[in-house]
Amino acid sequence: MMKTMRSIQLTRFVCTLTLASLCGMFALGGCATAPSTAEGRAAIESEANVTVSKATMSDPSIAAILDQAAGYAVFPTVGHVAIGVGGAYGKGVLYEDGTIVGYCDLTQASIGFQLGGQAYSEIVAFQTAGAVTKFKRGNLHFDAQATAVALKSGAGANAKFTDGVAVFTMDEAGLMYEASIGGQKFTYIGK
Repeated sequence: MMKTMRSIQLTRFVCTLTLASLCGMFALGGCATAPSTAEGRAAIESEANVTVSKATMSDPSIAAILDQAAGYAVFPTVGHVAIGVGGAYGKGVLYEDGTIVGYCDLTQASIGFQLGGQAYSEIVAFQTAGAVTKFKRGNLHFDAQATAVALKSGAGANAKFTDGVAVFTMDEAGLMYEASIGGQKFTYIGK
């Protein structure tokens, strides 16, 4: 009986600690969309360029999608942690006409049976200027059932845009990775 009580208390403590950490991460993360130093901006821009290179090497059809897109956001590293309550956070950049025009954050919260942590890269392609504008204004949100296309050879050719947006993910080694993107929200600040 005593062991069960301790187990329940430990579980509650871990869940509370995780929730508090996620709330703090989301609250503080939204305050610093753009890196505060020139070195920080150069680092995220370089990481984003490397991510795009990995994506196009992993699936050459992605290059055509990005070339034709009105814009695209690149999040080199999205960290996702969950113990019952979960969340994800990532910093990225927004490209228009192949040029970085600003910085963005991705946040996501979820509740349900989940445990663990993972890191992946995410590219959000915008088919129209209207979709880019919606993203910049913070009005782009994915519904609970939304999933991203896992990058692998040829996956980009079969990508479907929904409301002018397509999302691609890969693990940090450049391999395919399927992620649930439901509940993701974005903030943006121009350069």
